[in-house]
Parts: sequence; structure tokens; C-alpha cells
Amino acid sequence: MEISSPSFKHGEFIPRKYSCDGNDVSPPLNWENVPDGTKSFALISDDPDAPMGTWVHWVLYNIPADLRSLAEGVPKDRQLKNGAMHGATDFRRPGYGGPCPPGGTHRYFFKLYALDTLLKLGPGATKSDVVKAMQGHILGQCELMGKYKR
Repeated sequence: MEISSPSFKHGEFIPRKYSCDGNDVSPPLNWENVPDGTKSFALISDDPDAPMGTWVHWVLYNIPADLRSLAEGVPKDRQLKNGAMHGATDFRRPGYGGPCPPGGTHRYFFKLYALDTLLKLGPGATKSDVVKAMQGHILGQCELMGKYKR
């Protein structure tokens, strides 16, 4: 499985538009080579370089299995029209929260998981809730890493 963005390549800088210094909208993401038997996807984006420990920027799960992309600017609703649900982030609000480091260059990981089930979680689940619910259900995973510096 592979994940990419037309807005930045793996290891490159994330454009300002997708940060707290810009429009703070989610970047477009595409994925391919999905494992057979995939029933849903989960996406977790976090910053392991945050001063207080890993900072969670985006949690989205029960993404429909037939999707192969997320458009720029995914709505920040608790539940999307397609059934996908936003989990809790460290910004304490649903939806994507872009890079906003206090200083230095930080790395931001967009981790996509192909699952053999829909997660039995309502909107607002934490990253740890999602990781626990995914145990034993991950068919494949991939990640895209971008950097950001203010």
C-alpha cells in the first residue's frame, strides 16, 4: 500500500496553506495498492517532535473501503457524509489541525491503515482508542511524512 499527496512529496516541506499559519485545511491524499478484503481505512496524523511528546493532528476512521483519496479540506464535522468519523486530536476539536510547531523543524506523519472491519467506535475516539480497536484488523499500512518549520 502506498500513500502520497500532490501537494508535497515524502520528506519534503508541507506547504504553509495546510498549517496554522495558512488556511489550516487538510492536504489532499491519495493511496493505492490496497489489500484485498479491506472494509475500511483509518488515518492518523501526528508530530513525534512536539516538545511535550507526540502531538495528534488528525484522526479519521471508518473511511469507506472504495475510496482511494481524500480531497483537500476535508470537512471538520464529527461524522462525514460518507460515514467516516473524526476522532479527538490534541487541539481538542474534530477534524484536521495543521502543523503549528513552537520552533524548529518538525516531522508530520500521515499513517493510513487498511482494515478488515469497520471500527465499533463513535465519533470523537482518541488515537489510542483507534489504535486499540485496530489490533488484529490491519491488512496493510503506509505512511507519508512531511516537514514544517515556522
